[in-house]
Amino acid sequence: MINFNIEKIAPLCSEFGIVLDETKIKKLNLYGNLLLEWNEKINLTAITEPEDVLYKHFYDCILFFKHNQVPNGTSLIDVGTGAGFPGLVLKIVREDLKVTLLDSLNKRITFLKDVIEKCELNDIQAIHSRAEDGGKNPLYREKYDIACARAVANMPVLMEYCTPFVKVGGSFIAMKGPSAEDEVALCNNAIKVLKMGKPQIICEKLPNNDPRTFVILKKISQTPPKYPRNSGNISKQPL
Repeated sequence: MINFNIEKIAPLCSEFGIVLDETKIKKLNLYGNLLLEWNEKINLTAITEPEDVLYKHFYDCILFFKHNQVPNGTSLIDVGTGAGFPGLVLKIVREDLKVTLLDSLNKRITFLKDVIEKCELNDIQAIHSRAEDGGKNPLYREKYDIACARAVANMPVLMEYCTPFVKVGGSFIAMKGPSAEDEVALCNNAIKVLKMGKPQIICEKLPNNDPRTFVILKKISQTPPKYPRNSGNISKQPL
């Protein structure tokens, strides 16, 4: 096993009320080690140093709970989850959550299912689907209290992919870097068309001072049926 030690960040997490008990530490360590082992075979993350994975992936994801009130039993979908960030980390930390991990690459889904099985997690599924297809699927459309994404797409693009999954009254939460405020400035039309409320922007820093930003938007009405469009239109003609 590669030396991945989640206990290093336990004191930081406890500062905002997240207690990493022995069971959670064991499962997060298992996840971290599996990630680094699998990454030698398939490309799951460009961040490969255990210390960097610990802070830039795991701690970064757990910060979600510092700024978002997440009631017991909340349903959450992680759109474009990749190696499971943030959805799989959030599930291990809060086992009461009902989590869907959605990704378009099947080899990532195979990895996620291996982690889910070995960590003995319940009320979590890993779905192989493109976001625009999942957003049209009645099984997933407007079924979630929270849709989240930790993706590199610009906010107007990300909103069209993610907001169709959110129930009316639920939230879309984007986890972004330092460019978030500039991206949000481009979202006025997307917010109007996709029936979302005014964005809340929360700035945060990792222990190494890397900037992180949460953009939180409430859903005020149903997404019009024509959205999401196909991926070509979403990227070429953002809302």
